[in-house]
Amino acid sequence: MENQLRCYSDIVAEVYNAEKIITDTSSDQVDVESVVLNLYRQFEKNAAIDPDLPKLNRNVHSKILKSWLNGLPKSYECLDASRTWIVYWILHSLWLLNDMPAEDILSNVVQFLSHCQHEEGGYGGGPGQFPHLGTTYAAVNALSIVGTVEAYESIDRSSLQKFLWSLRSVDGAFALHRGGEQDIRGVYCALSVAKITNTYTDVLFDKTPEWLVGCQSYEGGFAGCPGMEAHGGYAFCGIASLALLNKSHLCDMDALLRWCVNRQMRMEGGFQGRTNKLVDGCYSFWQGAAFPIISAILSQDNKELIETVFFNQSALQEYLLVCCQARDGGLIDKPGKHCDIYHTCYGLSGISVAQHGTGAGDPHIVGSPRNELNRVHPLHNVAPHFVYNAVHYFIRHPPPVKDKN
Repeated sequence: MENQLRCYSDIVAEVYNAEKIITDTSSDQVDVESVVLNLYRQFEKNAAIDPDLPKLNRNVHSKILKSWLNGLPKSYECLDASRTWIVYWILHSLWLLNDMPAEDILSNVVQFLSHCQHEEGGYGGGPGQFPHLGTTYAAVNALSIVGTVEAYESIDRSSLQKFLWSLRSVDGAFALHRGGEQDIRGVYCALSVAKITNTYTDVLFDKTPEWLVGCQSYEGGFAGCPGMEAHGGYAFCGIASLALLNKSHLCDMDALLRWCVNRQMRMEGGFQGRTNKLVDGCYSFWQGAAFPIISAILSQDNKELIETVFFNQSALQEYLLVCCQARDGGLIDKPGKHCDIYHTCYGLSGISVAQHGTGAGDPHIVGSPRNELNRVHPLHNVAPHFVYNAVHYFIRHPPPVKDKN
């Protein structure tokens, strides 16, 4: 317990200092810290009695996730264009909890996603909707999690490759949909999908590394496009994309690492998405997963860094387990927020990243050993063997149509 949990007095010493200047930003920060500090204070008292704390409430999380897979509350009507995302978030969360649905349910998932596949390639957010790179990424990840021949064969990779070509710009950027905005999320989603489905070619991603490097800001993180502010989700997309392209040496890795390290909140233990923003549970993955990628890159030149994680693994797990578990299941952004499928997925993914770090050595588990989650592949956010199985299946079964612009 002493090695895992930060001392209460140390947490108190790290409370935000507004320097006697009150702004909306500083006021919100003080409010969040006050709530989190009270939760940690109560937790410390409870942990003195129960040494297995904090506990991951995996049963209630699994129960609500499976209920969401069968039917969503009315409040999710506004996410009709994100149904493929919802399927991926639920399946991935259940895999992390090691409680996957039955085979017949997974087959139904494949059938549903087939109805979301557009005749011109890619996947929409729901049946009959226009294709989008984000929902295509979600669908391919979900089908990789299902991992059956039925799932793999449901993907029309010939039209998928044409869809990727239709979104590519001459400078190497990718639009998220036809006629849509170009940003770094498009590049990442296109790369992840292309790599998993064996539709990747060097020509398709010509000039993409140079465009990605142009998104690295003066802060060290990556922005959505050149000239904008660095952001946690964009930073993940940037370094993950460069790693998938084997071009990470083109960016300023020291500046990126410095920026990422400074996004972990000293008192809360979780990550913020941008400078001077509040902690948010979803960045537990978007920021946290950047570290094993960076460690893998740096360890190529220095083998001693292969087990170096570069962030406080215990603090992140404490924030998520103590402050972000909803009583009735699911995870939340921060105390006071409602649970949702998105934060449940990326909160659990963040716990997994914090537990397994670079994948080298023994897991670092806060609380009971029963808290351990399955591992994720930091580049794709599905299990490593799901990536391996899908890639090797598609290598053995190449697309029927040759790559052409």
